[in-house]
Amino acid sequence: MFARKCAFGGNKLELKNINQIYENIIHSKLANDVKDQQLAELMTAMEKEYSIPLLRDQEWENQNRKVIAMYRKISESRIFD
Repeated sequence: MFARKCAFGGNKLELKNINQIYENIIHSKLANDVKDQQLAELMTAMEKEYSIPLLRDQEWENQNRKVIAMYRKISESRIFD
């Protein structure tokens, strides 16, 4: 769904694009389980694009503050029914 080339025409999933996708998901009229799945896919795309470590790494987070802030924003928006 969030393939780099087909979704944005470029090679990198930019934070501004991620934020736009996030806003579109959150404000959509989709069912909560569909929103949750799409948010999970967006997080996975971010993990791959930005090499987000599986375990918390303070040094990485310090060097990638905007990335981790967006990632956490998405994570905290997920709906677990």
